Amino acid sequence: MLYIGIDLGTSAAKLLLMDETGDIQNIVTKEYPLEFPQPGWSQQNPEDWVRAIEEGIPELLSGSDASQVSGIGAGGQMHGLVVLDEEDNVIRPAILWNDGRTAEQVEYLNNEIGKEKLSQYTANIAFAGFTAPKLLWMKQEEPELFAKIAKIMLPKDYINYILSGVHCTDVSDASGMLLFDVKNKCWSREMLDICGVKECQMAKIFESYEPVGTILPEMAKKLGLPETVVIAAGAGDNAAAAVGTGTVGDGACNISLGTSGTIFISSETFGVDENNALHSFAHADGRYHLMGCMLSAASCNKWLMDDIFQTKDYAGEQLPITEEKLGKNHVFFLPYLMGERSPINDTNARGTFIGMTMDTTRADLTQAVLEGVAFAIRDSFEVAKSLGIDIERSNICGGGAKSPLWKRIFANVLNVKLDIVASEQGPGMGGAMLAMVADGTYPNVNAACENLVHVVDTIEPEPELVARYEQRYQQFRSIYPACRELFPKIM
Repeated sequence: MLYIGIDLGTSAAKLLLMDETGDIQNIVTKEYPLEFPQPGWSQQNPEDWVRAIEEGIPELLSGSDASQVSGIGAGGQMHGLVVLDEEDNVIRPAILWNDGRTAEQVEYLNNEIGKEKLSQYTANIAFAGFTAPKLLWMKQEEPELFAKIAKIMLPKDYINYILSGVHCTDVSDASGMLLFDVKNKCWSREMLDICGVKECQMAKIFESYEPVGTILPEMAKKLGLPETVVIAAGAGDNAAAAVGTGTVGDGACNISLGTSGTIFISSETFGVDENNALHSFAHADGRYHLMGCMLSAASCNKWLMDDIFQTKDYAGEQLPITEEKLGKNHVFFLPYLMGERSPINDTNARGTFIGMTMDTTRADLTQAVLEGVAFAIRDSFEVAKSLGIDIERSNICGGGAKSPLWKRIFANVLNVKLDIVASEQGPGMGGAMLAMVADGTYPNVNAACENLVHVVDTIEPEPELVARYEQRYQQFRSIYPACRELFPKIM
């Protein structure tokens, strides 16, 4: 049998076709635009996602026997607000995970409702990217449109609706809305009341590996698929990537270097960190996880290469960063190009180079960006360590993980072994694996991971380099506190 995995990302939908043994038959990528109508705003037209799927799946199936497709599963960008009217038409462009317009609403939720109550209701506090603050913003700034809302959805759930006709979501993605009681896996009535919405406006909740239904006949015909194709509930992109890298069970860890950057720690039991610096979410394997998320990770390097250096030769720009330079760079970079979430939760934070001199080179700036992202991930890593979580090794995936240099920097900044799995198709592969569980090919997510995910390489930390990066990290962590009060004044 064949399975389609959808990775509904911020800049593109990446589709893969995989058989039940984990052999990837084909991959197709369809890009779509991102809108920044005002500084700090980030939004997208959901119909662009639909177009990418409708054009991409027939192309994906070219040369394959489409009648063998048994299931579709999606991993998608989290937190985005998709709102539909009574006729299921999209009311406004989706407000995305990296949108920073909700500073006022976040302050209201955290300070007037109170972080303690938010944590009690949802296991998390408010961050600008979460869905609940966006609803409050829409209620305040677009009351006419807010009054038209009949259904509130997340990006990949809108795609599942288009495919299946079911208004659905899964527990992992719902966890990032600040509307979901993570511990009890149900909508939080208190948070719905605070946001002025009703439970009937929310999607039906599924475990990530559960089937929400089968493909609609008209969609099956349009895409060239059999009407028996099962649509899995799917997962938020980080939980889907965790499945795709085998990060399931107690204490497993995955680092994702995509547009955003995450450290993902799976757990058998529900838990919340005392300061809510890490997110406490449900996992796609039916259990739970802690996650630290930085808003700009590989996108920092893309920004430097594409917009500043105006080059696509990413590997070439890293060649001058030789052995003797590692851990010795005097230039530092705060990777807060879109503000920051974990663990500082500061929408005003900005990207910052510091330490430059007349002899600073392009390579120094490139190295500072690569190291700055690793240092920022370590900030969340330190929170996990403070909870008594001992992480000796981690998987790593995402576009940034294609760089051997960046992986080496991460291994030594974090002082952990980094495992490389055979496939780097994290969210898409995870989505396809969830579809295999949904159609009964595998009894559970753990079994799918045991059979389909294989480690092919491990990067070991180097004691001397670990020591050098330890010194640099301690310097790095003093920069943001020194700049924090300045950022709001220069906006």
